[in-house]
Amino acid sequence: MFVAWIVFPLLLAALCLGCGLLLEAAVGRRLPGALLAPAGFAVVVVLAGLFTARGEIASLATPAVVVAALAGAALAYRAKRWGGVDGWLLAAALGVFAVYAAPVVLSGEPTFTGYIKLDDTATWMAFVDRVMDHGRDLSGLEPSSYRSTLEVNLPSGYPVGAFLPLGVGAQLSPSDVAWLMQPYMATMAGLLAAVLYWLARPLVESRPLRALVAFGAAQSALLFAYGLWGGIKEIAVALGIALLAALAPLAAKAEGGWRNALPAALATTSLLVMVGSGGLVWVLPLLGLVALALWRSRGFVALLTRAAPLALVVFVFGVPAVLAGGVFSPTQGGLTDASELGNLIGPIDVFQYVGIWPNGDFRFNPINQPLTVFLVVLAFASALAGVWFAWRRRAWELLLYAAGAGVGSLAVFVYSSPWVGAKALASGSPSILVMALAGAAAFAIRVEKVFGATVLALIVAGVLWSNALGYHDVSLAPYEQLRELEDIGGEFAGAGPTLLTEYQPYGVRHLLRAADAEGASELRTRPIPLVEGGEAEKGEWVDTDRIAPEAWLTYRTLVLRRSPAQSRPPASYAPVRHGDFYDVWQKPPGDEDVVARRLPLGDFYQPGAVPDCGQVLALAASAPGGTLFAAERSANVVANLPEAMVPADWIPTERGSPDVVPHGPGTARLRVRVRVAGTYDFFVQGSVRNPLEVSADGAEVGTVDYQLNAGQQFLYLGRASLSAGPHQLALTLHGQSLAPGSGGPPEPIGPLVLSPAAADPPVRELPAARAEKLCGRSLDWVEARP
Repeated sequence: MFVAWIVFPLLLAALCLGCGLLLEAAVGRRLPGALLAPAGFAVVVVLAGLFTARGEIASLATPAVVVAALAGAALAYRAKRWGGVDGWLLAAALGVFAVYAAPVVLSGEPTFTGYIKLDDTATWMAFVDRVMDHGRDLSGLEPSSYRSTLEVNLPSGYPVGAFLPLGVGAQLSPSDVAWLMQPYMATMAGLLAAVLYWLARPLVESRPLRALVAFGAAQSALLFAYGLWGGIKEIAVALGIALLAALAPLAAKAEGGWRNALPAALATTSLLVMVGSGGLVWVLPLLGLVALALWRSRGFVALLTRAAPLALVVFVFGVPAVLAGGVFSPTQGGLTDASELGNLIGPIDVFQYVGIWPNGDFRFNPINQPLTVFLVVLAFASALAGVWFAWRRRAWELLLYAAGAGVGSLAVFVYSSPWVGAKALASGSPSILVMALAGAAAFAIRVEKVFGATVLALIVAGVLWSNALGYHDVSLAPYEQLRELEDIGGEFAGAGPTLLTEYQPYGVRHLLRAADAEGASELRTRPIPLVEGGEAEKGEWVDTDRIAPEAWLTYRTLVLRRSPAQSRPPASYAPVRHGDFYDVWQKPPGDEDVVARRLPLGDFYQPGAVPDCGQVLALAASAPGGTLFAAERSANVVANLPEAMVPADWIPTERGSPDVVPHGPGTARLRVRVRVAGTYDFFVQGSVRNPLEVSADGAEVGTVDYQLNAGQQFLYLGRASLSAGPHQLALTLHGQSLAPGSGGPPEPIGPLVLSPAAADPPVRELPAARAEKLCGRSLDWVEARP
């Protein structure tokens, strides 16, 4: 936690501040103090974008940024630039940082958000892994899901600028990039608050009141919601739009020349590097309005003397990064398809642009529609008042921000797919919220104190209410589980090809990349045929018994999720690592896994079964003089929750299903019969957002606090020794708390499965001529080798 949430943000902030000071020195005049670090962020994006545009020099991106930051600090020290810090500016930035940090920091683990909701974060991790050392060059990569993910995106010119500061910071910190995703977004949100603080100054002279305005506006409910989905690009673009609105008028006010054009030019370039040519939807209205105002007030010559240097700087610094790997068209694929919803349920409401939407999941209607309508209308009316005050006080930067962000975001919302339109609304939404809050504050200062303060308080309360619900319903990634995959990836680096049979994009796209891992239901290079024909659907867990024998010729290493439904891998694999969540199996080097025929047994909840003796003998006959291998498997004890004594609000998912949806806390009481005395591992299928504990005969077995699973996976609860005979089990789900992620829709759980504890299920080897010895035994599978 210390590295992720203290060291990394301070390091990134220092780099941005140093680069901002270097920009100031290059311009030759002071920049507003509130804009130094945000402008430095743009410098980091552009500088890293220049180096990563070419694979040969990509590894120099981080050293270049460090040198630039140190040079900026040295020049500032020499010029005695260091001055006092605006405490209220710092309070606004740190306050916003704390809000964006809360869902992770208060969980007690350095994890990330948006797990299960959206797996794009795994792709962003893959980008950072590759781009910072090799740019878009994919040569030398072995076939893997990691390579396939990059092949889909990088050669097509997908914009990566939003991830470059993260990559720079990750290379300078000892933490994996997975644990830095959320601190990075929180840091960018803090920088956004600094820009909004500066933009609001003409309307709100009071620094404490202005800090409140920036604090509220930087956490617009829609932008915060995308942050809870891993929305790095949405927050980065929001920062870029606000920064360009703040810097473009400064370039117009100064005398012409390339030095004075640098701040606005670099802000423009950074936005294009982050979004590609699609960023023009914001760049053109922002710069166009400034150009129009300059032309009308000072004439065409003044416009030309300022526009030409700006265009030249954008061309020199932006073209290499923007065009790296080809032009990424903002109209390609489903980006403009009206039916492309992505992970949305349907098109979102345009009124979410106002920044208030009280629901833990922004895809749904607010939980209190009348109150939401009142707050949205109030905020919109306050924004109109803010426009009037801004016009009267000639707050051109604030007006430019509202107009440019509004035109760009609403244009994308109208003409692109619902998926892309929602993202654009999120990035532009702080513009109307800062206008609304500044308008209320200005009204309180200049017209009627109590009424204006009340409106300001209501709008801020609406934003905080919305985000508190998001905090309560957030989907947190299982840190310990993914941390184990990170360890496996390091321990088995170079031991590929590796196969991961559960749907775990964070594993195959990032954490296991060094082991050349492929997911059975993920992007991959090799086909993985199934016994029943075809291949697995995306998101599906695939038991090893379902994989066709010829597929095993490829994979040396297997990473298998611990599960009572998991079959033992083929006989040629041996266990080499046992973990809390995963077991690793390997074939010895040079092993030729030739399986003449294979007889898988059992079903999902009972991987073992007693085979039909005729099938065993027929299998043996297919390999005369050969060898049979048989994996012994004792039966699981399966308890379907709908058949238990459960609370009335624990509803079966459907008729005859083994699971229930618990709509509240309570205890399920089950009676099971154990046929064979022994040690059993207790599993329950599903996910939980609140503590779930199990006891056997009144003695606690174990508890799982919070864990979200992909489909078909199980929660491990603990281990206990049981005698043969009946036993009373109790499965208790605790209620919601103030912990992040404790809310949200209830997750189905069940059945409860007791699996005989055996780290390495025994495999019998015998001549095919003695196949009858296997008849009548409970087996996982039988293999025949010639």
